[in-house]
Amino acid sequence: MKSEELRSIQAPLKALYKTDPESAFKILKIRGKIDDDISCILEANRGIIEAGLNPASGGSGLQACSGDMLLESLVACSGVTLAAVATAFDIDIKDSRVEAEGDLDFRGTLGVSKDVPVGFKSIRLKFIIKSNAAKDKIDKLL
Repeated sequence: MKSEELRSIQAPLKALYKTDPESAFKILKIRGKIDDDISCILEANRGIIEAGLNPASGGSGLQACSGDMLLESLVACSGVTLAAVATAFDIDIKDSRVEAEGDLDFRGTLGVSKDVPVGFKSIRLKFIIKSNAAKDKIDKLL
């Protein structure tokens, strides 16, 4: 998509949100049904997703891991935002990537140690941008 096309698509939305700020607020909703198989069946916008335990906490690895899904969402949101901003600034970013990784200590998840929190200890997000654009233009993206 070219910057002109993105601008033409977004222009009416921007105008609406300026004149009616309340219209910019949306509620995103996903439902999940707790299953007997220690899983959660998500009724996602793009289909059904079955989330389950990570293999490090006793899962089979056949179900989606919620930790992976969190990182996937972070990468997806960051990647789409980067692509949209690059398009708006008319910056060509061919062959670029976004990577996320997070540190988990499963002793917390499994209750092995009360001193270890449940969930990610840290998350790192990395952008690998390949472009012919000047460095100062790329820096605006980050």
